[in-house]
Amino acid sequence: MEYWEKRFLDGGKIWGTEPSQTAKYALELFKKHGLHKILVPGAGYGRNTKLFSDSNLGVVGIEISESAINIARSFNPKTQFFQGSVLDMPFDDVKYDGIYSCNVLHLLLKDDRILFLKKCYNQLKLNGFAFFAVFSDKEKSFGKGKRIEENTYESKPWRPTHYFTEFDLKEHFKEFTVIETGIIEDHENHGDLGPHSHILRYIFAKKK
Repeated sequence: MEYWEKRFLDGGKIWGTEPSQTAKYALELFKKHGLHKILVPGAGYGRNTKLFSDSNLGVVGIEISESAINIARSFNPKTQFFQGSVLDMPFDDVKYDGIYSCNVLHLLLKDDRILFLKKCYNQLKLNGFAFFAVFSDKEKSFGKGKRIEENTYESKPWRPTHYFTEFDLKEHFKEFTVIETGIIEDHENHGDLGPHSHILRYIFAKKK
């Protein structure tokens, strides 16, 4: 929590105001399947939740950083936010049509990844959908830093990152029916890195 609170307190809208490419694609899929109410664990300051709420979806975000939520509530007032860890879900008793999660799952170690996905599964309606985007094994930072677990490295101090192969990602979602997987190149411009791209894997799956 301290890491993310400091990052948003110091950096504000770190990734700008434009939504991730993954959110744009997820929105297409959500519309195609007629989703109305979605949950966004790890919502940050709302750059992705704003895209969904501006498209007339009911959106609830979960974010661990109080500073990020303060930004989000002014930047994206249509979205309801709960402050807390995604590992402490649920924060309400609502069952959602869909879940969108970008760049959160890969920040967790194996046991916590399994726990997080179980909690997401339980918050979906029967036949609800999940769209997750994660760092892939094609990232330039893959293999760099202290090795923590298999395909998991401390790319920054106190911040382990898990890099997913396609097989690994599907294994994490074996309780779901996997509909689609793929690669999305997501462009960012922030901090010392300047303009750069992440090679993300995404998975779109349905609750059995």
